[in-house]
Amino acid sequence: MDTLQIPSQQSLEVKVVWQALADAHRHLAELKGLCESLPNSAILLDTLSIQEAKDSSEIENIITTHDELFAYEQSSSSSPAAKEVQNYIAALRVGYHDVLDSGLIRLATILRVQEEVEQNNAGLRKVPGTVLKNQTTGAVVYEPPQDAVLIEKLMSELVEFIHAGNGQKDELDPLLRMAVTHHQFESIHPFYDGNGRTGRILNLLILQREGLLDLPVLYLSRYITSTKSQYYQLLQSTRETGDWVDWCEYMVKGVAMTAKSEVKLVKALRDLMQTTKHRLRSELPKIYSQELLNNLFRYPYTKIEFLEKDLGVSRITAAKHLDTLAANGFVEKKKIGRKNFYINHPLFALLTQITLEE
Repeated sequence: MDTLQIPSQQSLEVKVVWQALADAHRHLAELKGLCESLPNSAILLDTLSIQEAKDSSEIENIITTHDELFAYEQSSSSSPAAKEVQNYIAALRVGYHDVLDSGLIRLATILRVQEEVEQNNAGLRKVPGTVLKNQTTGAVVYEPPQDAVLIEKLMSELVEFIHAGNGQKDELDPLLRMAVTHHQFESIHPFYDGNGRTGRILNLLILQREGLLDLPVLYLSRYITSTKSQYYQLLQSTRETGDWVDWCEYMVKGVAMTAKSEVKLVKALRDLMQTTKHRLRSELPKIYSQELLNNLFRYPYTKIEFLEKDLGVSRITAAKHLDTLAANGFVEKKKIGRKNFYINHPLFALLTQITLEE
């Protein structure tokens, strides 16, 4: 691989691809509109990013529990897997804010995302020897570019492709651009570690930059996790054959399925917030506020410190509010480690029981 392998628009003008594109754009548009309808759509970045990070990390065999993630503490007692997932969340936020501020996905953006994922600044690969192996047999499946100068050149070309297209009059659809970018990024394999997770964050940043979503909240990693063998098989077969139809159909279909499931999730989340709001105003009018409601839906496992910060109240007041909520069945008080957490079980159930549908 000494240059990017970019398919022409014409080669992708086939029925299965265009059907998948129409479906994906329809569901993405509905999801975007629903997110905008929430009183505080930024809540989704906090709640949904945890599940996306969990699923993306699971692809790399980094397995953790929801309890560990929602009750995560920056301490030595947290499991290595939980810390890895939290690094992914931090990386997603870094990328989101960089794209929000600049409107661009620069090489510096990608480098910063990977730095957060891996918690090091090793940067692009400079030493040869990296190969991709079959996890079961150990056989070498693919050897990415080895020369440091070539890797840097390819990444520069990839950044240009993300922003400027393929130089032809017929521009690729943004979802096809995302699919091709992801494939080429994984084929360049520019980093020593964290390529998969960085590449999956890059997918979300492209959707954000293209205006298809305002927040990078698509659960695309859940689709890849559930079709993991097909994902790796198509990555390699596309490299070998140069036929992009199956890969692009697979990725765009994943966007459609994921967006469709999230439409259901956001509708359910919106309804749950409304129900909780009415209950709070009716049963606990003295402590009700929009900020309190937002807190309960921003953190499935909230705690005193979160309430202090979000509501601008004293620790004593925050503790009283949470204990009142627990006494009235809005949350469950649970001691995890040395901390008391207050769990919003209906929200937790929504976030952990999402299913993908055709």
